[in-house]
Parts: sequence; C-alpha cells; structure tokens
Amino acid sequence: MQTSSSVSTPNAPQAIGPYSQAQIYNGIIYTSGQIALTPQGDFVNGDITAQSTQVLENLKAILESAGSSLQKVIKTSVFLSDMNHFNALNEVYAQYFGSHKPARSTIAVKSLPKNALVEIECIAIL
Repeated sequence: MQTSSSVSTPNAPQAIGPYSQAQIYNGIIYTSGQIALTPQGDFVNGDITAQSTQVLENLKAILESAGSSLQKVIKTSVFLSDMNHFNALNEVYAQYFGSHKPARSTIAVKSLPKNALVEIECIAIL
C-alpha cells in the first residue's frame, strides 16, 4: 500500500483550514487551492493581476519545496469570481508558465474564501 506525504513550506501561506498545502502520492503532487495570501497570511487586496501573481508565487513555492516546479505542472484548475478577469489572469499565467502549457480548467464561481478574485490548484510531477 502506498502512502501520501504532506508538503509544508514557510514560503507559502499556511492552510486556513484542516488541510495541507499539498500532498505527494506516487510521484505526483496535488496542491490545495491557493488564494492571494502572502506567506505571512496577509491577504493581497489588489486587482486580479496582483492576486494572480501572489497565487502563482504561492504555487511555485509549494512545488519547489516538494522538489518540483511550475514547468512540471500537468493540470491546473482556476476558479474566478468573475469571468471578466479571464484575459488579465491569462497575462499573468503566461508569464509564469511561458511555453509550458499544462491542461487547464477555468470555472466561474459565486465566491471564494476571503472574497478573493482567483484561486488556483494544480497537479504536478516530481
């Protein structure tokens, strides 16, 4: 039987509920959704560009602490509070992923924790 291991880094915000930053199972990293919290737990109350940047910095830190990177992401799930933010999100997203294009779902939701504008989770390989 295989077991999973938790990922925890001080370079990303600690979970604000009963969950971990990520889990590793069988060489695959599954991150929890990240919103625009700094590693110190302060909410970035900015526009979609500022929030998307913080979210992707959080994911990058979590993946790197687990021995992976954004370039090893195979799938992301993006949750937006407003689909009008889609183009601005894509601009920031493209800066972080470059020519690497993981599979992605983008979903509009009614609301997110702390009234965030965006939340992103991902699946990556080690």
